[in-house]
Amino acid sequence: MVDGDVRLTARLVMEERRRDDVFPAEVLADIDRIAERVLPPLTAAELAADPHALRDVDVLLTGWGPPLLDQDLLDRAPRLRAVLHAAGSVKPLVTQAVWDRGIAIVSAAAANADPVAEMTAAQIVLAARGVPASRRRYRVERSRSAAAAAAGTRGAVIGLVALGEIGRRVAERLRGTGVQLLAADPFASPESAADLGVELVSIEELFERSRVVSLHAPLLPATREMVGADLLERMPQGATLINTARGGLVDEKALARVFAARPDLTALLDVTEEEPPSADSPLWQLENVELTPHVAGSMGADRAAMGRLVADELGRLAGGAPLRHRVEQEALARMA
Repeated sequence: MVDGDVRLTARLVMEERRRDDVFPAEVLADIDRIAERVLPPLTAAELAADPHALRDVDVLLTGWGPPLLDQDLLDRAPRLRAVLHAAGSVKPLVTQAVWDRGIAIVSAAAANADPVAEMTAAQIVLAARGVPASRRRYRVERSRSAAAAAAGTRGAVIGLVALGEIGRRVAERLRGTGVQLLAADPFASPESAADLGVELVSIEELFERSRVVSLHAPLLPATREMVGADLLERMPQGATLINTARGGLVDEKALARVFAARPDLTALLDVTEEEPPSADSPLWQLENVELTPHVAGSMGADRAAMGRLVADELGRLAGGAPLRHRVEQEALARMA
């Protein structure tokens, strides 16, 4: 513990198989240095079996496989003042009881956003160049003539659905590539969009004009299946839909129908409503739909960035400094 800091007892609760990725030895060493005491890590199942496991805990560190922070758990954690979540969404663990107690909640979504934005920007550039379509054509024709399906990126219109944590980072990565950026986001201000070099338009106009559409909206009741047949049918010849956000944003039945009728379109889906899709899903059969197994987020060693963010936030908490990644209750409704 650093002299002068608030005395804190911390405990890590998450699934064991990802623990070393998220909290490697150097990050754990910093946590040990910051906290007065760090109790042995547990899984959520082990926590549930031990009614006294959180009795003396001030800060709960979590990641994949977190416990549900319901009233029963909080009753067993009378000293708990903060939960630092080394993963993206905090929705699977937070309940109203947390807000009622005034417990600070931190999400490492910002650290997870970088690898998602990196992969998405790469996919956008490849799609804008027509690489997926030329790949399909090359397989059939087995001739250099398949290169006719490719194009240059300069001047290509790219549409971003939402300018949240990841959408903004994608826009920043695409600066200087010569593409024209559109965005549909009811919460984005014209000033913030202009700073990113983005033109704000309606979602209908975005789908009509964009060579590539990339989804970055959170999955909320208002956004579930927001991308249906009406929007998909507006896509111009040879356009590509990219989804590295949430599978539920897309009406998959509508997508299957539209993409079966329009082989010129391409879908690059890293997420689906059901993961993996059922064996009889038409998504597996459509040649113009490419599926990847939810790999856009932090993988392997990349996950240590989330543990590092949590350790840094623990240091701020111990030093009495404001938390940089605190999630407020009113903001949670608009978050993934």
